[in-house]
Amino acid sequence: MLEKLCPILPSRDIADTERFWQRLGFETVYRDDAAYLLMKRDGAEVHFFHHPGLDPAANDHGAYLRPADIRALSAEWAALGLPAAHIPRFEPVADKPWGMAELALVDVDGNLIRAGQELPLDG
Repeated sequence: MLEKLCPILPSRDIADTERFWQRLGFETVYRDDAAYLLMKRDGAEVHFFHHPGLDPAANDHGAYLRPADIRALSAEWAALGLPAAHIPRFEPVADKPWGMAELALVDVDGNLIRAGQELPLDG
């Protein structure tokens, strides 16, 4: 039986990535300065591998997060003051026509993190 899936994302600079994700509320579990970073927050776990030649604007890596309270997470991350455009960036939660409330965050390396929670069914 599967318990969880943990994304492994690229990082141009492990220390910069760690600082950014700490601002998002993640804690470092393991860090190898030259090659690898593992961070956790609640039940979420994300890994990073060193990729010094990464172009953040061309990065096609990402992950989908399923928080217990998407609106609280959106408010927390909105308070960080991240820009709405460029890299990094933050798009606050919005109700989507496919039945999800979703937000989007692009980290310092161009990794796209979407987070969502199912909307209550009408009727």
